[in-house]
Amino acid sequence: MAKIRVGRVGEQIKKELSQLIQAELKDPRIGFITVTGVDVTNDFSQAKIFLSVLGSDEQKAETLKALTRSSGFLRSELGKRIRMRKIPELLFKFDASIDYGSKIENLLHQINEEKPEV
Repeated sequence: MAKIRVGRVGEQIKKELSQLIQAELKDPRIGFITVTGVDVTNDFSQAKIFLSVLGSDEQKAETLKALTRSSGFLRSELGKRIRMRKIPELLFKFDASIDYGSKIENLLHQINEEKPEV
């Protein structure tokens, strides 16, 4: 039963954070961000937010730095939008699964092109 609630809270945080980042944050260092997932601990003390960022590695680092600096603002806004006793600490991480998936797809495409037709 607790895992179901943790999942629901994670999805709600994901939805609200996506809206907050797009609408409320005015930092020019923040580029095009997609919140791909949220993992919340069982005691709701921490939430790992997985992000996909378009741009170079420098832009990704700047975006991560800007989000880390604005985590206090994001937590307070989450507290206003979600009714919880304690809003979890936000930890931002890059989601490398999309890059990894596109790399595998490119490799498979290359293999299919090199394969001689029989």
